[in-house]
Amino acid sequence: MILLSVQDVQKSFGVHEVLKGVTFSLQKGEKMGLVGVNGCGKTTLMRMLTGESQPDSGYIHKNKELRIGYLAQIDDIPLTDTVWGALLKVFEPVRAIERRLKELESEMAAHTGSDEEMLRMSGEYQRLTERFAGMEGYAYEGEMLRVLSGLGLKPEMHERRVATLSGGERTRLSLAKLLLQKPDIILMDEPTNHLDLEAIEWLQNYLTDYKGSLLVISHDRYFLDHVCNTMGEILGGKMIKFSGNYTTYMEKRSADFETRMKAYQLQQKEIEREKAIIERYRSFNREKSIKAAESREKRLNKIERLDKPIEESHVRFSFDARRRSGEEALEVRELAKSFDGQTVFEHLNFKLRTGDRVALIGPNGVGKSTLFKIIMNQATPDHGGVKFGVNIDVGYYDQHQQNLNPASTILDEVWNSFPTMEQTKIRGALGLFLFSGDEVFEKIEKLSGGERGRVALTKLMLKKDNLLLLDEPTNHLDMDSREVLEEALRDFPGTILAISHDRYFINRFADKVMVMNMDGMTEYLGNFDDYVEKRDRPRPPIQADAEEVTKTAQTKEKKRDRQASARVRELKAAVGKAEKAIEENEEEIARLETLLADPGTYADQERMREVTERYQMERDKTAELYDALEIAELAVEEAEG
Repeated sequence: MILLSVQDVQKSFGVHEVLKGVTFSLQKGEKMGLVGVNGCGKTTLMRMLTGESQPDSGYIHKNKELRIGYLAQIDDIPLTDTVWGALLKVFEPVRAIERRLKELESEMAAHTGSDEEMLRMSGEYQRLTERFAGMEGYAYEGEMLRVLSGLGLKPEMHERRVATLSGGERTRLSLAKLLLQKPDIILMDEPTNHLDLEAIEWLQNYLTDYKGSLLVISHDRYFLDHVCNTMGEILGGKMIKFSGNYTTYMEKRSADFETRMKAYQLQQKEIEREKAIIERYRSFNREKSIKAAESREKRLNKIERLDKPIEESHVRFSFDARRRSGEEALEVRELAKSFDGQTVFEHLNFKLRTGDRVALIGPNGVGKSTLFKIIMNQATPDHGGVKFGVNIDVGYYDQHQQNLNPASTILDEVWNSFPTMEQTKIRGALGLFLFSGDEVFEKIEKLSGGERGRVALTKLMLKKDNLLLLDEPTNHLDMDSREVLEEALRDFPGTILAISHDRYFINRFADKVMVMNMDGMTEYLGNFDDYVEKRDRPRPPIQADAEEVTKTAQTKEKKRDRQASARVRELKAAVGKAEKAIEENEEEIARLETLLADPGTYADQERMREVTERYQMERDKTAELYDALEIAELAVEEAEG
């Protein structure tokens, strides 16, 4: 069933034509990822789908009563609301019914009038109760808690005013509000921005299970891989749609481009051949040959010309090392750092061997970037030290590009770092990163985040260091540039330590994942998928400073495994018990509602009060039971994690 259909939509801003004829449809239950280079019109298309703006031409057809929810990059929640209050507004229809039910309960309990009036109230009560249950009115607060917790908005934040939240926290609140509305179609523009890995993983699972449809703009390829079942690419102002997730799209995209290019080239060859025949006929200068030429020319003019497939310009580069290093690349011992008396991390120990490719992950605020600054001698640790191996040359990519001079031109910024290099070589290197012609004279301060990132990568490539410290290197890069970066890192002969939230990137380059916490570091062999698989096992991971696992340690580990498994079983039993209690509670409420709907109940005032009080007690108990279930489920998740 088609929920939304877009036909030949065009949109321009002044003389700049952004969308040149976008056509696609979105089916019920379809989850579509929307990709394309920055500025291609993805957000413009989203705004037209919500009705915020209108196309210059073309049509957007939506089913009647279709509910569309939109997560924009800028939220619109009133700053005076509390976190909890902002979400309660989503359930105002349910809460209005809840208030009316309480009014009816009081009126029926105190009623001394006619039986007809009592029948009217009990009938209204029955109808509202059924409607309340159908709207899952008994569970909305539990659902609010689940979503807030999943997105990292803890209970201590629930009474805070929106005005006091950070930009990232407000984005998460907007996302929570959208998810709780449960629209038929969710439109999202970069939903994983400002989320840590734990919250992204929760959102990913939530959307995978979501029964509605989804259209999402995202640079998070791992997210697109696990959530989407179709992909749409805006290229040259038009939409090309592919079935499958991101990885499948990339495979099909390449094959599709080659097929369309081959068809275009064959048609061009055939057109040139026909033109040559026509010219030869004309050269005979005879009536018969001229007529034949005109006839062939008419046929040629009727041929529907294929458009030449568009291929965006891509970054092309590779990393090399100017010299070989020793076996040990880097050692960090008992490192600790605090700010204003607040411990960021302590007891940090790890080693990197030459050739290691390590992804560094961990909660926001745990000090990953601070660790890099300490390694680069840009910050001083409170305790511990850093030791480099023999012949180690360190290259550092700062996600904020603070080492770039805003007043310099692109050319001068790179040339100043390599003054003995010929200008032609500097310009050649910049050309690999799509800086050509007069673009190299643009000031750094006027560049976008992605352009600054490309300048920093140019300098890093030319340095040829053998140990690369990369702080969120895929931020601001488009998807094709990320693919090229991954290929370059895979072929790099040196050592890599990269901070990243990009799980797809980690899968492509890493052979080890290190998880950083306030009290140390834990290592997992393999890429991100391997880390998730090992993390989710009820088994403690190998500690970074453990050289060997002795038989005694193995025995202790097995004992801990058994204890952990027993704990998980115990917690799951608690979940089952809570679910059973909710089921019994709902059955009792249904039985009491039947009694309250029976006029005979009100013939005996004592009996009526007893039933009403019992009913109110059971309804009050419902919220407590759902809270208990929520706590039990969270305990299971924590134990399994």
